[in-house]
Amino acid sequence: MGFFGDPLYTPEYTVAGDEVAVFDTSKGRIRVKLDGEGAPVHVANFCELASSGFYDDLKFHRYEPGFVIQGGCPNTREMTPQEVAAGGAGPDGRPGTGGPGYRIKEEFSTNPRNSHEDGTLAMARSMDPNSAGSQFYFCLGPQHFLDSGYTVFGQTVEGLDVVAELRRGDVINSVRIEHAEA
Repeated sequence: MGFFGDPLYTPEYTVAGDEVAVFDTSKGRIRVKLDGEGAPVHVANFCELASSGFYDDLKFHRYEPGFVIQGGCPNTREMTPQEVAAGGAGPDGRPGTGGPGYRIKEEFSTNPRNSHEDGTLAMARSMDPNSAGSQFYFCLGPQHFLDSGYTVFGQTVEGLDVVAELRRGDVINSVRIEHAEA
């Protein structure tokens, strides 16, 4: 499934503005405050995918020390953590090349808080700015050179130590959406 041929998608989820993504990983729990005001399409898309169970049992497939840890590729679902860590292709293709079958519009050019800080949650994409779908990454330290090209849609509020320990092959047991306490 190629990103360029995939249709541009508008999520149906209505952003409330208080969404928190709770990642249950093989290394521990991470809580991320989502930025529904700055990146409403990305937050709605992520909430839809998480609520449908899309991210359950996927593995983190890319680890670049001091840069990012990336996950959200459905090609890792049928692979063992060891297979993903080894970097080979699985039955559904090479990790890092899969998506949900659609793409969403970029919001890095309109998000006033599009700043890649330590623990920032942002969407990965191909060369086309409007090619994000399901793959996301956590920043491992500030990465401000990404600000003008990749959409930030959340910031880790708990579990930054867990983010720092994640490696290729670690499992995303689930991602659940909660609403922050007022």
